[in-house]
Amino acid sequence: MSFEPPATFNIADYFLHRRIAEGLGDRVALRLDSGDLTYAEVQTLATAFSRCLQSLGVEPEDRVLVALPDGAEFVGALFGILQIGAVVVMVNPTLEADSLAHLIDSSRASCAVLDPEALPGFERAAHGGENRTRFLLCGEGEGTKHERFDSMEARSPAAGGDELRMFPTHRDAPAIWLFSGGTTGRPKAVVQTHRSFANTTELYAKRALGFDKDDITLSVPKLFFGYATGSNLLFPFSVGGSAVLFPERPTAEVLFDKIHRHQPTVLVNVPTMVNQMLNHPEAGSQNLKSLRFATSAGEALPAPLYQKWKDTFGVELLDGLGTAEMWHIFVSNLPGAVRPGTLGQVIPGFELDVRDDEGRSLPNEEVGRLWVRGESLALGYWNDPEKTAAAFRGGWFVGGDLVSRDSEGYVTYCGRGDDVLKVGGKWLVPQEVESCMMRHPAVSECAVVGVDDEDGLTKPCAFVVRKDSQGVETGIETELANELKQFVLENLQPYKHPRRVIFLGDFPRTHLGKIDRGELRRLAAAQSKS
Repeated sequence: MSFEPPATFNIADYFLHRRIAEGLGDRVALRLDSGDLTYAEVQTLATAFSRCLQSLGVEPEDRVLVALPDGAEFVGALFGILQIGAVVVMVNPTLEADSLAHLIDSSRASCAVLDPEALPGFERAAHGGENRTRFLLCGEGEGTKHERFDSMEARSPAAGGDELRMFPTHRDAPAIWLFSGGTTGRPKAVVQTHRSFANTTELYAKRALGFDKDDITLSVPKLFFGYATGSNLLFPFSVGGSAVLFPERPTAEVLFDKIHRHQPTVLVNVPTMVNQMLNHPEAGSQNLKSLRFATSAGEALPAPLYQKWKDTFGVELLDGLGTAEMWHIFVSNLPGAVRPGTLGQVIPGFELDVRDDEGRSLPNEEVGRLWVRGESLALGYWNDPEKTAAAFRGGWFVGGDLVSRDSEGYVTYCGRGDDVLKVGGKWLVPQEVESCMMRHPAVSECAVVGVDDEDGLTKPCAFVVRKDSQGVETGIETELANELKQFVLENLQPYKHPRRVIFLGDFPRTHLGKIDRGELRRLAAAQSKS
């Protein structure tokens, strides 16, 4: 059931140029605040990027960093890089200089395509480093020492010139670098192939979700995050649909406005924003009926949050799980077959198993490590053979996710292996406690981590973001903390209740927007010593 592309296969052709060949050049591809772009206009922009990069000496198999906000330039650069056989390295343009320095040095990129606002950070990152990276700036900005790309001029039909020859990449050649979540350290560079992107598109987007040319997508995560690269660019492009792109930070107000303006059919969401949209004072009056469904990934979706979303907006919310190592979603709830509190079932074409630490398959209902395989498996981690060998085993990807599976094949997420706690000799899955605390009316977000007490014994500590944190005094928070502890005691086994509750205004997050549990553990340990 997997997709088998020909040996010579380039996803710039699969996702973009084939739409032109199918006669869809005049269809809207991108919906921007500044106006719409058709497939033909995106193709022209991509070709102009290709020619510019070639003039800078970029060759097939070179790595090219892309650090751009969501917009036409990001899309043009991505396809422009791919069609000349180079490799896209997608980067969060807001990363700090030390993280950028690591990316520049480790990737040995020949070029970095930047928004002018990202340039200072890149210049600081590159200072003193041994690299040959050239900077290509998109848009207006001061200074003349770096090359510039005028995207408005490049959109002109005359800019394309003669037809650009598509580089004959192999289906298993590197196409795009993705980065792991980095919740336990520096993110790993995952090298994904042309085959992977097409395979998941065929299995998940087209067959499982039924994407078609009338779909309009809108995303909370930005395009540098693989979840959004697929759901808000590659998936709609594969069928002649369109994507709504905007550069600003997503908020509930921004999303409601974009939904009202563009009437999307698919909303690409994450639990944090699901929560923010529900807590918006005007949530009950919002009309989301243009949506066929919304998806949720990146972090587990608590069942109470799902139910509140469904009750408030009347839109199906599909929780699922994917990894950079398998590129995108491979287990998901599907329209008409949602089981709240679970990740759904494995997408046909992928295979999933639940195994113990020795690699033995476990029976239904037992918690174990998730193993998954399919034709979207990455080549491995860049320049990290030890971690590649540990995670890529005989065609399977073995990560840190713990799951269980019932007799009907529904998969329940049980946290990361590093997050599961042993309290009083018994295993505790933080996800269970978090889901319980989310049912309390005062809790907006919650995360549970393990912290050693003065005797060296691990105890659960809950971090909570209140729904209304304004004007809160310490005494009131202490009262609420005791109330939350009692709430868990009344609903779960006693050993699972948090021994401490710490209130935050917001959670520390990784470069992909996930809760940084390592930082929470450091915060809890620091407070316990003070």
